Amino acid sequence: MKENEKIEQAEVNRTRYSDEELEEFKEIILKKLEKARADLKLLTEALTADGENGTNDTSPTFKVLEEGYQVLSKEENGRLAARQQKFIQNLENALIRIENKTYGVCRATGKLIAKERLRIVPHATLSIEAKLQQGSK
Repeated sequence: MKENEKIEQAEVNRTRYSDEELEEFKEIILKKLEKARADLKLLTEALTADGENGTNDTSPTFKVLEEGYQVLSKEENGRLAARQQKFIQNLENALIRIENKTYGVCRATGKLIAKERLRIVPHATLSIEAKLQQGSK
């Protein structure tokens, strides 16, 4: 067996990422978490703002249209904020898995999730293969 084949086989047989690899993922997650919390703060501020834009002296028709838009906008912001909160929770759960040294293990197959996937979707709990199988059911 060639040296490259031995390395590849060892990679396939691994059951967890090394502490150094986990530290790399932790840094990625912490950066994403910081940005996600800042985004949530902006969304929350937009939701709680009173929305007064000085339209008291404009026509009543325009005011009704604007208020309708504000309601729609608040609903959309509410959905975005809820989605952002879920994303933050998923990132925090990923940090717990790093501490437990179970991060990066597919919950369906038990195999390691590809590093490339984890770098893009650091809160992933399924490998691409498992995700595709889940989608076809």
